[in-house]
Amino acid sequence: MSKIALFGASGAMGRSIAAALGAEGCAYRVVGRNEAALRAAFGHDPLAECVVWNPGDPASVRAAAQGVDTLVYMVGVNYWQFELHPRLMRQTLEGAIAAGVRNVVLIGTVYPYGRPRTANPVREDHPREPHTFKGRMRKAQEDLLMQAHAEGRIRAAVLRLPDFYGPGVEASMLHSAIQAAACGGVAQMLGPIDRPHEFVYVPDVGPVVLRLARHPEAYGKIWHLAGSGATTQQALLQELERLAGHPLRRRIAGKTLLRIAGLFNPFMRELVEMHYLITDPLIMDDTALQQLIGPLGKTPYAQGLRESVEAARRARAANGLAGERA
Repeated sequence: MSKIALFGASGAMGRSIAAALGAEGCAYRVVGRNEAALRAAFGHDPLAECVVWNPGDPASVRAAAQGVDTLVYMVGVNYWQFELHPRLMRQTLEGAIAAGVRNVVLIGTVYPYGRPRTANPVREDHPREPHTFKGRMRKAQEDLLMQAHAEGRIRAAVLRLPDFYGPGVEASMLHSAIQAAACGGVAQMLGPIDRPHEFVYVPDVGPVVLRLARHPEAYGKIWHLAGSGATTQQALLQELERLAGHPLRRRIAGKTLLRIAGLFNPFMRELVEMHYLITDPLIMDDTALQQLIGPLGKTPYAQGLRESVEAARRARAANGLAGERA
């Protein structure tokens, strides 16, 4: 396989795709803005080529994309800076096209759909009618990519994911509860926690991305990768309590509490407009993806939570040992 580059590789999804590539013995490039973060995540892997880029510098973007066949785009921004998403996509596309990149796969979200307009689970033909600023920015990002595909400048695909979780995944709604089950403390959750929801287990994502990126019929379309079935945060919390062996202390933040916390915390403030995804859940149908690439390996929630808790316990023990040595 020609070289693949993971732009925005330091996050959970980048590490999952890198692990899938490593399992196949495939060389790959990881691209990010922070060299220390790249080295920490991938410096141990001889298959990984670490490249630092500046997305605001066209020469830097071209250099990061040079010699690449397929670019997987996962570039993140602060939750209160979503206006950067279209700008970064435009700059990346210009550099990638100039460098001769053939394919771009965007790891996307459900934000461009807005409130669900059809019964769950929803398919890829659901209207893209975002009513939030974040949804509009994500839609603009997708539109730039798919326009480049329509113009024949590059081949493009979007893979939408739901919320996610997994070992060491801090940017997850379930992270606090997993930590509480593993190490004690309070499970901080977004409520109400009894509404349907779905989560994808991060280690399951990498192999799916590779299969999609390699399929010639994947491009020019948007695809769904659903979670391991509809569940509730309440059900997952009960499973975490079973793993912990005792009830967990919990603090559930609804929309009102988010507004109050947002007076002091910009991240919490930005969660308010997306709270509809808790109260009016959007569950995805990934039948089309299965028909394209075949069966999808999905880790059951009980197993995924167990592996996440075990990883958190190992990390705590390792940190304690490091502290003793220091």
